[in-house]
Amino acid sequence: MACRFLKISRSGYYEWVGRPPSPRTIADEALTATIRQVHRDSRGTYGAPRVLAELRLGLGIHVGKKRVARLMRLDGLTGVSHRRKRRGWKPDTATHEDLVKRQFRADAPNRLWFCD
Repeated sequence: MACRFLKISRSGYYEWVGRPPSPRTIADEALTATIRQVHRDSRGTYGAPRVLAELRLGLGIHVGKKRVARLMRLDGLTGVSHRRKRRGWKPDTATHEDLVKRQFRADAPNRLWFCD
Protein backbone atom coordinates (compact mmCIF):
# COMPACT_ATOMS: atom_id res chain seq x y z
CA MET A 1 0.00 0.00 0.00
CA ALA A 2 2.82 2.42 0.93
CA CYS A 3 4.71 1.63 -2.28
CA ARG A 4 1.61 2.38 -4.33
CA PHE A 5 1.03 5.64 -2.44
CA LEU A 6 4.65 6.76 -2.87
CA LYS A 7 4.66 5.55 -6.50
CA ILE A 8 7.71 3.32 -6.16
CA SER A 9 8.17 -0.32 -7.08
CA ARG A 10 8.26 -3.01 -4.43
CA SER A 11 11.52 -4.38 -5.75
CA GLY A 12 13.08 -0.89 -5.56
CA TYR A 13 11.99 -0.54 -1.94
CA TYR A 14 13.41 -3.92 -0.89
CA GLU A 15 16.65 -3.19 -2.74
CA TRP A 16 16.94 0.10 -0.81
CA VAL A 17 16.24 -1.64 2.52
CA GLY A 18 18.87 -4.31 1.96
CA ARG A 19 21.52 -1.96 0.59
CA PRO A 20 24.70 -1.60 2.71
CA PRO A 21 25.61 1.88 3.94
CA SER A 22 27.47 4.06 1.47
CA PRO A 23 31.15 4.95 1.93
CA ARG A 24 30.10 8.53 2.70
CA THR A 25 27.79 7.37 5.50
CA ILE A 26 30.52 5.19 6.98
CA ALA A 27 33.00 8.10 6.81
CA ASP A 28 30.42 10.42 8.44
CA GLU A 29 29.95 7.97 11.32
CA ALA A 30 33.71 7.77 11.91
CA LEU A 31 34.06 11.56 11.71
CA THR A 32 31.11 12.02 14.10
CA ALA A 33 32.87 9.81 16.65
CA THR A 34 36.01 11.96 16.33
CA ILE A 35 33.95 15.17 16.63
CA ARG A 36 32.28 13.79 19.79
CA GLN A 37 35.71 13.11 21.30
CA VAL A 38 37.01 16.61 20.47
CA HIS A 39 33.81 18.14 21.88
CA ARG A 40 34.09 16.01 25.04
CA ASP A 41 37.77 16.99 25.48
CA SER A 42 36.76 20.66 25.38
CA ARG A 43 34.22 19.95 28.18
CA GLY A 44 31.42 20.75 25.75
CA THR A 45 32.51 24.32 25.08
CA TYR A 46 33.75 24.10 21.49
CA GLY A 47 31.39 24.93 18.65
CA ALA A 48 31.82 24.02 14.99
CA PRO A 49 34.60 26.56 14.19
CA ARG A 50 36.83 25.43 17.06
CA VAL A 51 36.12 21.75 16.48
CA LEU A 52 37.05 22.31 12.82
CA ALA A 53 40.32 23.98 13.85
CA GLU A 54 41.12 21.12 16.21
CA LEU A 55 40.40 18.56 13.48
CA ARG A 56 42.50 20.37 10.88
CA LEU A 57 45.41 21.64 12.98
CA GLY A 58 45.46 19.22 15.89
CA LEU A 59 44.57 15.95 14.21
CA GLY A 60 45.44 16.70 10.58
CA ILE A 61 42.03 15.68 9.24
CA HIS A 62 41.03 17.56 6.09
CA VAL A 63 37.31 18.28 6.34
CA GLY A 64 34.99 21.14 5.38
CA LYS A 65 33.36 23.51 7.86
CA LYS A 66 29.82 22.87 6.61
CA ARG A 67 30.28 19.13 7.03
CA VAL A 68 31.47 19.56 10.62
CA ALA A 69 28.57 21.91 11.36
CA ARG A 70 26.07 19.47 9.81
CA LEU A 71 27.40 16.48 11.74
CA MET A 72 27.43 18.43 15.01
CA ARG A 73 23.87 19.63 14.42
CA LEU A 74 22.65 16.09 13.63
CA ASP A 75 24.37 14.76 16.76
CA GLY A 76 23.01 17.57 18.95
CA LEU A 77 26.42 19.02 19.86
CA THR A 78 26.60 22.75 20.53
CA GLY A 79 29.24 25.03 21.91
CA VAL A 80 29.03 27.71 24.55
CA SER A 81 28.22 31.13 23.12
CA HIS A 82 29.16 34.43 24.73
CA ARG A 83 27.44 36.97 22.57
CA ARG A 84 28.19 40.64 22.87
CA LYS A 85 25.56 42.94 24.25
CA ARG A 86 23.25 44.48 21.73
CA ARG A 87 23.59 48.08 20.80
CA GLY A 88 21.13 50.26 22.67
CA TRP A 89 20.92 47.80 25.56
CA LYS A 90 19.47 49.29 28.73
CA PRO A 91 19.38 47.70 32.16
CA ASP A 92 16.09 46.59 33.65
CA THR A 93 14.31 48.88 36.06
CA ALA A 94 15.18 48.58 39.73
CA THR A 95 13.27 45.96 41.65
CA HIS A 96 13.68 47.69 45.00
CA GLU A 97 12.21 50.86 46.44
CA ASP A 98 14.17 54.09 45.84
CA LEU A 99 14.60 55.46 49.37
CA VAL A 100 16.88 58.31 48.23
CA LYS A 101 14.35 59.55 45.63
CA ARG A 102 17.26 60.04 43.19
CA GLN A 103 18.72 62.81 45.42
CA PHE A 104 22.38 61.93 45.88
CA ARG A 105 23.49 65.01 47.82
CA ALA A 106 23.54 64.81 51.58
CA ASP A 107 22.98 67.70 54.00
CA ALA A 108 25.85 66.68 56.24
CA PRO A 109 28.54 64.01 56.33
CA ASN A 110 27.48 60.49 57.16
CA ARG A 111 23.79 61.19 56.52
CA LEU A 112 23.21 59.45 53.22
CA TRP A 113 24.50 56.03 52.26
CA PHE A 114 23.86 54.16 49.04
CA CYS A 115 25.41 51.27 47.17
CA ASP A 116 25.03 49.35 43.95
